[in-house]
Amino acid sequence: MTTVRRRYDHPRISARSDREWTARPPDDDNPDGSPQVTVVWVGIEDDEFVCAHMGVWKKVQNMQREPRVALSMLGHGKNALGLQEYLVVYGQARITEGGGADLLQRLAYTYISPTIVFPPEPIRSQPGYITHIAPQRFTGTGPWSQAHG
Repeated sequence: MTTVRRRYDHPRISARSDREWTARPPDDDNPDGSPQVTVVWVGIEDDEFVCAHMGVWKKVQNMQREPRVALSMLGHGKNALGLQEYLVVYGQARITEGGGADLLQRLAYTYISPTIVFPPEPIRSQPGYITHIAPQRFTGTGPWSQAHG
């Protein structure tokens, strides 16, 4: 299996992935089968995509019930055909308790400002949750795709 870091060792997304990509949400189903979609900030730790939550919101409940997720990211570039670059990661989600505020702070430096303090008190003192997404399959269009060469 190709690791996340090795797969994305490309100048357009390595080292600047959080700046070059707009994170779209993990897709998961509501109990009635309809899709549940939420925008999240995403980072990469080891060989997993990670996002943080400060509570057991709907998306956390759904991923605890059904860990299969799809994470889509929209790129800023266009391919040779003029199509918007994008990446879809299919994987398994694993929720861990604690560390949510610390991860949000690290992601906020990229997504908001390098000087921001986030999340604000009193939320920051709560443990929060981290979703770890172990990628199983990648699709999309861009210089990292197998179809691209």
